[in-house]
Amino acid sequence: MQGNNASEIVFFDLETTVPNRTGQRFCVLEFGAIVVCPRKLVELESYCTLIRPTDLSVVPVRSGRSDGIIRDAVAEAPSFDEVADKIFSILDGRIWAGHNIQRFDCVRIREAFAEINRPAPVPVGIIDSLGVLTQKFGKRAGNMKMATLADYFGLGQQKHRSLEDVRMNLEVLKHCATVLLLESSLPPSLLNGQWHNSPSVTTRSRSLLQSNPDTLMNNKPSPTRGKSSTKEETSRKSPPSTSAGHQRAMPYARQSLGKMTDGVRNILRYAKSRPLNNFLKHSRSVIR
Repeated sequence: MQGNNASEIVFFDLETTVPNRTGQRFCVLEFGAIVVCPRKLVELESYCTLIRPTDLSVVPVRSGRSDGIIRDAVAEAPSFDEVADKIFSILDGRIWAGHNIQRFDCVRIREAFAEINRPAPVPVGIIDSLGVLTQKFGKRAGNMKMATLADYFGLGQQKHRSLEDVRMNLEVLKHCATVLLLESSLPPSLLNGQWHNSPSVTTRSRSLLQSNPDTLMNNKPSPTRGKSSTKEETSRKSPPSTSAGHQRAMPYARQSLGKMTDGVRNILRYAKSRPLNNFLKHSRSVIR
């Protein structure tokens, strides 16, 4: 079985309870996964199930999110023991992928199988998009939470439901790879920061200066700068926050903005018919 699946990637995600006292463990409430062919980025298989924990009292009666998992939703769901065979068949012998899975999802899966005294599935490799994107893409979008990355690319709001989140994870990776590919074709002078003084390039600071010169000339901060209009909900899988400022997105010349937009659309279409690993290989040249 491993020989047939070794080249396939399975993106998976778990939704769990959040321990509120010392010694309390995480309980898996939902498992979702998609199996992807890396050569064509085609979804070959998907599976999602709610899971009833042994102790229902650990599941909240109400959720702060409209689509959050509550006690009534899992009361009639199968136990982990009942879906363990299916989960094992999807995960075992494949490349595991997901956001922050090394620190969270991989650990929780092994704990869940250990609890029912069964051997856990074994991956042939692990792709943690949190580490990959931190190294390759950087923090230009802000922090490295999936919700922030999805918002940066206009992919919608993160649902915090397993199947929706893994599909969003794959789309975020596609968009990051496309941006890195585009940047690899830019002149070295742009990548080396020499575009700052070019009158033909619109930067964020120049755009602000043109729209509100008094504010910048007097060095007065905007009343809303550094503040968010909405309070972000903390996730049990969120990467550690940092106080360091994030990198700016790469600016583009005014005259070429329309062409660049068309180019992005064309490359996104092209990406759908090309292997993800080809894009990532091509994109690595940007950061070398």
